[in-house]
Amino acid sequence: MTPVAREIAAAYEPVIGLEVHTQLKTVTKIFCGCSTRFGDPPNANTCPVCLGLPGSLPVLNRRAVELALRASLALNLQIQQHSRFARKNYFYPDLPKGYQISMYELPLATHGWLEIEQDGAAKRIGITRLHLEEDAAKNMHEGFPDSDRNSYIDYNRCGMPLAEIVSEPDLRSPAEAHAYLSALKQVLEYAEVSDCNMEEGSLRCDANISVRRRGDTRLGTKTEVKNLNSFRYLQRALEYEIERHIAVLESGGRISQETRLWNVSEGRSESMRSKEFAHDYRYFPDPDLLPVHVSMSWLAEIQREMPELPAARRLRFMSEHGLSAYDAGVLSAARSLGDYFEAVVNAGATPKTASSWIQTELLRRLNDSGRPIESSPVAPAAFAALLAQVDAGTITGATGKKVFAAMFETGKSAQEIISAEGLAQIQDTGEIERMCREVVDKNAENVAKYRAGNEGVFKSFVGQVMKASRGRANPQIVNEILKRLLG
Repeated sequence: MTPVAREIAAAYEPVIGLEVHTQLKTVTKIFCGCSTRFGDPPNANTCPVCLGLPGSLPVLNRRAVELALRASLALNLQIQQHSRFARKNYFYPDLPKGYQISMYELPLATHGWLEIEQDGAAKRIGITRLHLEEDAAKNMHEGFPDSDRNSYIDYNRCGMPLAEIVSEPDLRSPAEAHAYLSALKQVLEYAEVSDCNMEEGSLRCDANISVRRRGDTRLGTKTEVKNLNSFRYLQRALEYEIERHIAVLESGGRISQETRLWNVSEGRSESMRSKEFAHDYRYFPDPDLLPVHVSMSWLAEIQREMPELPAARRLRFMSEHGLSAYDAGVLSAARSLGDYFEAVVNAGATPKTASSWIQTELLRRLNDSGRPIESSPVAPAAFAALLAQVDAGTITGATGKKVFAAMFETGKSAQEIISAEGLAQIQDTGEIERMCREVVDKNAENVAKYRAGNEGVFKSFVGQVMKASRGRANPQIVNEILKRLLG
């Protein structure tokens, strides 16, 4: 596809809405007792209910409704006291019953919002609805000797509990869509609604995209890009579709209302099926399931048990721990990271020191090793013990970083490493003065420069003393003695 000139693209405004499916963190499926465990052998977690065998009847999982209500509260949605499941009828191999149980005209919650931050400014994105539904099975089109002729189906995923969260078309760029999905994932994780593992399919996204001339209030013809399972693919698919729409319109063509798929290897979207005419799913209320009634007492109970959400934690980190807005944002970005930070502080570390070391030392090594914070080889209490050694002057900050690197690699405590390698800070003024004199005696030229008013060379004296002491000399004592010897 020929790229669109920047000035032409600037004349158009993208209009984007996202439909996000998140798998709820339940032990069993939404309408049966089969396990939701990921990675089990194909078709191991199935029963007559999720396979749609004749005579089987669904029973609603109360925990799935509870988690969906928790998500609704976290997303500022208006919870409906009465909602109802419907049958969405269509035929596809991954749908053993010939219909999907979902919510249609009476969803669980409506009219909410989620705030995102983009380019330093806050923007509120509307959320149309949240409803419950069951997942379909997984079609497998490759990886088998006869994949050129046959496809396979794993029914383990069939019947998994999903919450579908539909945004208003309030997003105006791929970057905003990325920010919205990131914020949504963060809220759902904090609310303990879902693990949001995109690699395992716990969070999937369909994007609706159209473009219009800037200043026009009418919506353009939209296309839908299905099953985007990573933030990168979402952003790339939207960028591609926006450019494709503009190119078609600029050439005098018209956009076809259709569903498209993102081809990862080719880096482009491909037509899947037309949506020029509304698909007749023949929705009707499911006769085997009672309407869902949310009592005020149940809702109040869920509200009381709601965990702290990201925005509240970010503000608390600033007010309670004195962190900057940036540091509080980094440390509250993931619930597990915020938990780790607070555990280090509760073990005795000062908040600002813990914040700095976690961001510079811990996160860098976790990223380099590909480990999540939950798998950190340095426990919060061990981290706090190291920082206590630095604060007490037992070791210097530079030595502390070396000790932390060894702790991360070996799992040993700071005290073990300091003792074994003789890293304790040198406090003996006599020994430090001896090293300072040796450095001064060897650098007559720089001594003359310093005494002539060039104070910039002072750092070189300090650096040489610290090098001679292998970073162990007390920096404050080094500075005092050098100033006396050079003065």
